[in-house]
Amino acid sequence: MRILFVHPNYQCGGAEIAGKWSPAWVAYLAGYLKSGGYSDYSFVDAMTDELSDDELREIFKREQVDVIATTANTPAIYTAERLLKIAKEECPDAITVLGGIHATFMFQQILAEAPWIDVIVRGEGEAVTLNLIRAIDQGRWPAERAEIKGIAYLDGGQCVATAAEPPIRDVDTIVADWGVLDWKKYQYIPMGVPVATPNLARGCPFTCSFCSQWKFWRDYRVRDPKKVVDEIEVLHREYGVGFFILADEEPTINRKKFVEFCEELIERNLPVYWGINTRVTDVLRDEELLPFYRKAGLIHISLGTEAAAQLKLDLFNKETTVAQNKKAIDLLRANGIVTEAQFIVGLENETKETIEETYRMCVDWNPDMANWSMFTPWPFSDLFHQLGDKVEIFDFEKYNFVTPIMKPNAMDRAELLDAVMNNYRRFYMKKSFLGYPWVRDPIRRKYLLGCLKAFLKSAFERKFYSLGKHNYWGPQAKGKINFGFDESRKLVKQDAKIEQQVIQWKTAPPRKRSAATNEAIKTADANANAMAGFKACGGGDQQMEDVAPTKIMACGGGDQQLPDAASAMPRFKI
Repeated sequence: MRILFVHPNYQCGGAEIAGKWSPAWVAYLAGYLKSGGYSDYSFVDAMTDELSDDELREIFKREQVDVIATTANTPAIYTAERLLKIAKEECPDAITVLGGIHATFMFQQILAEAPWIDVIVRGEGEAVTLNLIRAIDQGRWPAERAEIKGIAYLDGGQCVATAAEPPIRDVDTIVADWGVLDWKKYQYIPMGVPVATPNLARGCPFTCSFCSQWKFWRDYRVRDPKKVVDEIEVLHREYGVGFFILADEEPTINRKKFVEFCEELIERNLPVYWGINTRVTDVLRDEELLPFYRKAGLIHISLGTEAAAQLKLDLFNKETTVAQNKKAIDLLRANGIVTEAQFIVGLENETKETIEETYRMCVDWNPDMANWSMFTPWPFSDLFHQLGDKVEIFDFEKYNFVTPIMKPNAMDRAELLDAVMNNYRRFYMKKSFLGYPWVRDPIRRKYLLGCLKAFLKSAFERKFYSLGKHNYWGPQAKGKINFGFDESRKLVKQDAKIEQQVIQWKTAPPRKRSAATNEAIKTADANANAMAGFKACGGGDQQMEDVAPTKIMACGGGDQQLPDAASAMPRFKI
């Protein structure tokens, strides 16, 4: 049984400007398959190697494997569909497999667009993929495919989705095979070292309306911190990794586990630095621990401050305040941790004045770095459905946080992009001359100058925000900008029964749903009330440690608990 994993070649001028990222998905999938007895696999990273369709065609023609599998987030979905089409043309007998968050919820649309895809893996992929490979290997595919949980496929032109595979309760049983990657390729520009993206936990107990990670993973599960550091030590000793970013949405949710993780890193004295994304309120909560986190190697924290105007925070089910954002940045800077403030722009009430306000607010807060992301409602998020006909672009290739999907009432998209670029120019020009070169801490200075190098490199190459593709050369080019939206792309009408399966997969608590959504799912979501006490990601004064263990429900409700739920209670974007 020969398996070929392929990472699709999708570039948008976003996170990839910081360097070449090692795709963790293939390492975790490969490791799980190896533990299940399947080790004849290989990997092609079409994104890192910037492979063309013709080059992929030659690889498929040469390899002639049994299974070809890829993944895709929303903007990469068409690239992945095309990749598997080429695979099917060159290896007609191979089973083509697609996984990832977009496929998990949009499988009906994908199968209508790309009927050459044999099977879609939905949700957490390790157990589902192993069961799928076993069925193929044992000759039970396609006759018994309906018995495999967590997949979707076409049967006589009809879309079929099987029942969901339960999440893997003990995530420590997933041991990544990082050796499947060619590590000399994955260089992080700011530090000039290989970079990895392991995880401390999977899932999130919070239910932000704009997010979908909590839907995808369904349950929040934390790994043994010692085993995570074991993994990082392997990455450093065997593959030369000198920087890592925890892939968790918010690794500080469980403070007890995060502290244990930092203690283990300090004990082993590994010469690695790392970064995380986290909430403003977690920084405020852990004020006294910030020097300890820095000692453990934590050098970069990206904060979801989201918006300067407090009005905008409410739309995202966030409960932070502008004052809290400023205080968190002050605390991090005082403790030697590079801070990155994330802003969302492009809501319907956006104006030139509100974008200017985010710049003035950013200057006042004085983070080390700032990032203005275009408001992008994922097509499977609650927010997308709440927006209704205000969403007029369904070309998912542009759902990348750098292309303005939504059009503000008072601005056109070109004006929005130009205003955001004006913020970037002023912010980083000031940092280039008056900030980074004068930072006293040599590690912070090296890191910040490295980030500046990555930023300037992408800008000069016209790759930042895909400016070259959009024909943007500055304010004088506003009238010539072409975002290249494929307006022929439309949402496929969902079959009612399949739509119900998607709804039942995972939903937000009733207090965060529209009345229409509540009516549609009230019978399928009786247990969701258990989450009503949680605050949205990024806000509130309630932390996991403040809730009695007996009251903590699995993410989304129900009475299933993590094995270590009680022990938890005492408690990057570039």
